[in-house]
Amino acid sequence: MPEQKTQEQTPKQAKKKALLGTVIGDRMNKTIRVKVDRQVRHPLYGKYLTRSTCLLVHDEENTCRVGDVVEMEPSRPLSRHKAWRLRQVVTRAERVTEELPRKKESV
Repeated sequence: MPEQKTQEQTPKQAKKKALLGTVIGDRMNKTIRVKVDRQVRHPLYGKYLTRSTCLLVHDEENTCRVGDVVEMEPSRPLSRHKAWRLRQVVTRAERVTEELPRKKESV
């Protein structure tokens, strides 16, 4: 009689690696551009350098704004360059409204 696999015998799925990044663009519909920074060590001098990667992330509700710190997880490819999904917004950016200087009217 063949053995049936139970839930205990099946291997658990690996936990998806989440990344933190800062939103640098939100002009696309349901898509945000996120900058992810990482530190790498220089092979000769040993100094730590900051390297950055820009990723396109799927934002289903269009909730993110420029400056937000977000957490994202990998997903299946959603388009040519977009293979990440928004998990949560960690920190909201402060919204600063600046008035543009008006031109002086000549009389």
